Amino acid sequence: MTNNAHIFLRKGREKSVLRLHPWVFSGSIERVDGTPGSGETVDVLASDGTWLARGAYAPESRIAVRIWTWKKDILVDADFIKERMRASIQRRSSLKDDDDTTAYREIFAESDGIPGLIVDRYGSIRVVQLLSPGPEHWREAILEELAQDEGIEAVYERSDADARKREGLAPRRGYPWGDDQPLQVTIIEHGLSYLVDLQHGHKTGFYLDQREHRKRVQGLDKPGDVLNCFSYTGGFTCAALSAGADSVLSIDSSADVIDLARQNVALNGFPEDRCSYLVGDVFQELRRFRDSRQTFDTIILDPPRFAATAAQAKRASRGYKDINLLALKLLRPSGTLLTFSCSGGISSELFQKIVAGAALDAGVQAQIVEWLAQPPDHPVNLHVPESRYLKGFIIRLST
Repeated sequence: MTNNAHIFLRKGREKSVLRLHPWVFSGSIERVDGTPGSGETVDVLASDGTWLARGAYAPESRIAVRIWTWKKDILVDADFIKERMRASIQRRSSLKDDDDTTAYREIFAESDGIPGLIVDRYGSIRVVQLLSPGPEHWREAILEELAQDEGIEAVYERSDADARKREGLAPRRGYPWGDDQPLQVTIIEHGLSYLVDLQHGHKTGFYLDQREHRKRVQGLDKPGDVLNCFSYTGGFTCAALSAGADSVLSIDSSADVIDLARQNVALNGFPEDRCSYLVGDVFQELRRFRDSRQTFDTIILDPPRFAATAAQAKRASRGYKDINLLALKLLRPSGTLLTFSCSGGISSELFQKIVAGAALDAGVQAQIVEWLAQPPDHPVNLHVPESRYLKGFIIRLST
């Protein structure tokens, strides 16, 4: 038996819940019976009182409830959360046993049945993000479970994303478990080493979702002269050098991440004379290259998110078209473009249309050689299309 508060939905608003989508928007709620606090468990009922699901309440969020379970006999408590966590981590066991790679995602929020919780592993350190009131409510249980596994020396918290502000939660960052641990760690990925800034790095420190695509770049045949745009800390830079690139030019707007990219190149022993770096705006620099008729054999476009929602897609589409148009103009004959979008508001089909339009305006003919997506440790929940966010193409110019 539970004594949860009850959330009654407006008539006809139960459809998404019945389809196993875990979000209940505030506009779908008719009334709240009881006085649930932020993150506390509530029961979701249809307008006629039919029990539908059980989830975490978020009174200040547009997503008022994130569902934990659709089974009425399931009790949501610390043991429930821990069991979900253990199951998620176990699903990554093949990555855990891979000595060639020491960094990967262990828990991916809604896709692993724990909305709002992200856990990334960097060797012996786990980095956790509590992004919504549900996992915030169960924080102590979550930290306790993360500290249990053999080989884990510390847990670092990066609950400082903008998403927490929208949930009415204050930012938090630091080591809640594990003393005197570094804020910069070294990981191994497909045989290459990378320094990761846990404290200030994007996301939890590294773009783990691009792991398999960096491996794909490592396997390129004669990448030639490479332009790595939005290079961050040089993941694709090192991958291209590993593939035997003649040169790699890395561009990012942050001097700090460019400095870390230099360190990563040195860490792997690559020749410094093959690398150059540019702190600047990618859009402006691409235009400058176009005007000076500078060209490349391989170009990598991995921009930050331009559109979080479908409502922002129109504005974001212009940005994606601009950078792809410029990149396609800079490619040499038979050159290769790896282009990505991590915007949830841009579907794979729309992204293909955008890139096709860019190629048309650039006056080039091209082929999609491969469709790219997020790796298995970032699974897509079949009932949550929003969890499919990363998409990309390897494009080759036709001669």
